[in-house]
Amino acid sequence: MFSSQQISDSLWVDVSPARNAAPALTGRAETDVAVIGGGFSGLSTALHLARAGHSVTLLEGRSVGYGGSGRNNGQVIPTMTAAEPDAIEERFGAAGERFVALVRDSASYLFDTARAEGVDCEGEQTGWFQPAHRESRMKLSQARVNAWAKRGAPARLLDRAEASRVIGSDRWFGGMYNPTGGHINPLALARGLASACEKKGVAIHEASPVEAVERRDGKWHLKTREGELVARAVMLASNAYTGFQEAGLAPKVARSVVPVLSWQMATTPLDEAQRAVVVPGREAVSDTHGDLHFFRFDKRNRLVTGGALAVGHNGPERLKALVGRRLREAFPVLGMPEFDFVWNGYIGMTEDRFPYICQLGPDFWCWAGCNGRGVGLSVSLGRELAAAIAGTPVEELALPLSDPRPIPLHGLVKTLAPPFMLPLYRWRDGRD
Repeated sequence: MFSSQQISDSLWVDVSPARNAAPALTGRAETDVAVIGGGFSGLSTALHLARAGHSVTLLEGRSVGYGGSGRNNGQVIPTMTAAEPDAIEERFGAAGERFVALVRDSASYLFDTARAEGVDCEGEQTGWFQPAHRESRMKLSQARVNAWAKRGAPARLLDRAEASRVIGSDRWFGGMYNPTGGHINPLALARGLASACEKKGVAIHEASPVEAVERRDGKWHLKTREGELVARAVMLASNAYTGFQEAGLAPKVARSVVPVLSWQMATTPLDEAQRAVVVPGREAVSDTHGDLHFFRFDKRNRLVTGGALAVGHNGPERLKALVGRRLREAFPVLGMPEFDFVWNGYIGMTEDRFPYICQLGPDFWCWAGCNGRGVGLSVSLGRELAAAIAGTPVEELALPLSDPRPIPLHGLVKTLAPPFMLPLYRWRDGRD
């Protein structure tokens, strides 16, 4: 199911600083903590543990940032997709309150971490705006502003005139704005975090997919194709890519998340006249459509956007036409834009839009189910999971624990859900 992924055509691969591949794990090695997955979650966990003096080894099946962390749009968003603060706190109590605070501060924490480690990820903390695509959705925007402002977030409601000035288009009706958000080059962040980890002593092994994890003699034994790693503790950080290369790694986790293909695109660089009109403040924008409309600028003034398809056949050409029309209607100054890059990757969706944060055994931690908000969330959760692995009581951490719930007929669901749900989202988007 992962064969349709395209990373070679990614904008981020084209513009990010190259990274020398780390060697695969061979033979037998020992470490205090083993991290599985070289995306934001795994790298952040490894970095925070190394800062505290722990011996850490990170195993990545392909290359650092190969999965969703290196393929996404790069928007840094300090909210969840659909899990609202009241619902999170009602479900998880005090742990939910701590988690809401983590989400509230997650965007700023990502930018602060990149600065502290000297990672050049083209970060722009210019704010995040969620405009309402229908006037009736302003009620949702107001409710979200109230909920987050109640918890100390600097969120505020923009009216239609303010939204028009921020976006450069009058097609939206206002919405929620949060100045702590922004955008990054996600692959550059992943590679930069990997370098920061290595400088602090983390051993990284790429091309080392974990085939099995077994508990023996009070330790965890991780088997790869060419080696074995023995560790006191394990962090599984593979999200939608759990089971991607080795189906038996953590089947319960893999069957609890639906991998949904997310398409990203980048236009040719805009000229100065166009740049002065389209999102002049360079904010990250993603609206209230279920079939999401989203866009932001990169360092080279390309408009980085994307879309969704029910079926992937001839995806790049179909998306160029679909998303091109959307941009032309919103921003006539663009005409019909040209796209230099189209690529995709998987995000991990859960049935209830809540992530799973759990223990799969003694000192074996995991989280999955980013639901489209993994950029800022992953870096902050890495900090919390590192603290848990280091021995901080979970009652002091922003970790609302819940067991993965395998989805019945998961194979069928992950095949049929996207072509069924997208038309439903589009139908809902046209109604109040």
